[in-house]
Amino acid sequence: MTTGQAEDPRPHCPAPIRTAPSRWPRPLGRLLPGRADIESMRRQPGRDLLAGMTVAVVALPLALGFGVSSGLGAAAGLVTAIVAGALAAVFGGSNLQVSGPTGAMTVVLVPIVHRHGPAGVLTVGLLAGMILLALAVLRVGRSVRYVPAPVVEGFTVGIAAVIFLQQVPSALGVHARNGDRVTGVAWAAVADFVHRPHWLALALAVGVAATMLVGARLRPTVPFSLLAVALATALVTAREWDVTTLGAIPATLPGPSLGFLDITAIPTLATAAVAVAALAALESLLSASVADGMTVGQNHDPDRELFGQGLANLAVPLFGGVPATGAIARTAVNVRSGASSRLAALAHAVVLAGVMLAAAPLVARIPLAALAGVLLATAVRMVEVSSLRTLGRASHSDALVMALTAGATLALDLVIAVVLGLAVAGALALRAIARTARVEEVPLDPGDHHDSEHALLAEHIVAYRIDGPLFFAAAHRFLLELTEVADVEILILRLSRVSAVDGTGALVLRDVIDRLEHRGVKVYVSGLRPEHAKAVAAVGLVDRLRGQGRLFDSTPSAIQAARDHLHHTGALAAVPT
Repeated sequence: MTTGQAEDPRPHCPAPIRTAPSRWPRPLGRLLPGRADIESMRRQPGRDLLAGMTVAVVALPLALGFGVSSGLGAAAGLVTAIVAGALAAVFGGSNLQVSGPTGAMTVVLVPIVHRHGPAGVLTVGLLAGMILLALAVLRVGRSVRYVPAPVVEGFTVGIAAVIFLQQVPSALGVHARNGDRVTGVAWAAVADFVHRPHWLALALAVGVAATMLVGARLRPTVPFSLLAVALATALVTAREWDVTTLGAIPATLPGPSLGFLDITAIPTLATAAVAVAALAALESLLSASVADGMTVGQNHDPDRELFGQGLANLAVPLFGGVPATGAIARTAVNVRSGASSRLAALAHAVVLAGVMLAAAPLVARIPLAALAGVLLATAVRMVEVSSLRTLGRASHSDALVMALTAGATLALDLVIAVVLGLAVAGALALRAIARTARVEEVPLDPGDHHDSEHALLAEHIVAYRIDGPLFFAAAHRFLLELTEVADVEILILRLSRVSAVDGTGALVLRDVIDRLEHRGVKVYVSGLRPEHAKAVAAVGLVDRLRGQGRLFDSTPSAIQAARDHLHHTGALAAVPT
């Protein structure tokens, strides 16, 4: 997922924060805050507090909107932004990450609400928090760096489409029908609007969305989302327009409770919890990577980030909130606002708590159509056309992976879409790598041999060199090429340029040697790297070749051994002196 402004580095960012040694035992100690985190918050507190207030202004309508979209209500979204925002800020692995409810998570939660109700969502969040903590302890965080860009971009486009369709009922002022598929729900909303149009709600949604999109181009630093929502709320209140509003939200955080937990329902919810945890890990680590790319000298700790998100998701359900992740849009605002430490994200959570305490009656009057407009504009801004165009032009494979991931996100499920995109991207990458691998005949270096002797050597000895990986995607092509060698007594197989060997490659190599020797061709092997010897030894080939005196460290020694063998067998007897 890209923000479109990742190229704008800030030259005065601090050096990477290195956590001081902890007194906690490993592996727990490496995941907990250290003295360096506190010291970094003391460097520029004014700048961080200002950035935190700026992010809070942007986060308020998003938190309310995503709470409504999730099915648990605006209060749940606000609670999530406060609790998860504070805990992830303190315990997370990024100095700049801002966490809370997100559109991607909302997409996953909607079907869970329909099937299991609010209690099911809270249970799923609790289980997901435990899974994230386990992933952090197991050091899984670093694996996210291997997610290809086309998968991320396709995933983002799919999420944007789902968020957009989710807002159609509220934007049209009609009641959303129950259903897991957003396309069906959006189509039903359009049909209801045609029969009973509510032009005022549509005007509010379009007006807020247009204000945000146009304003972001003209004045990117101005929080047009909050200004547009505030104006819409003021107009609805002053003119007493007949539109649906948020309704009452609590003025304080509810007391923590496990009353929602039904132990017997855990097996049923386990699959959903894995999906939520996977999404939280993916989105949070991608967001932290985006933040690193927008700064100079900042590097997040992926395992600690998973730990912080795990604690946040473990605590949020106790207060009635929805599962949370790192939020790319809010994190980007945080970076652009000058944040330099986790104090900014912590301040954002405190400001939102103050809004809940002091302005709950005003928040209750916000029209749902206005929040729908905020999310419509957010969905549009998530799609970076330039990134899509660049990747689409890069190769047909990238375009295919993007389209497939986006389509699967919209039609199936977010986690399935990512797994599918990774599988296709991996298969295409293997195909490309396999095409780079080749086997070719190479000339023997005549050295100081006489021409007649070299001619005879070339007639009876041939050398082949394998370049690239010898693995399952390419190994059988080597088998076909090498076993077609004819009219030679000795074949020297040069492996010094082999970049990788897997089990399939080792088996095929053994098969090649067996087939050639069955035809009377002796095979000498040179240049086997130490890191590849284990796979080749596992199929019994190293001991066999070494026992026969056919395994050599260098090609010249293999050529000399081949010459000696031909000489001893009389192949050189006919050479004229």
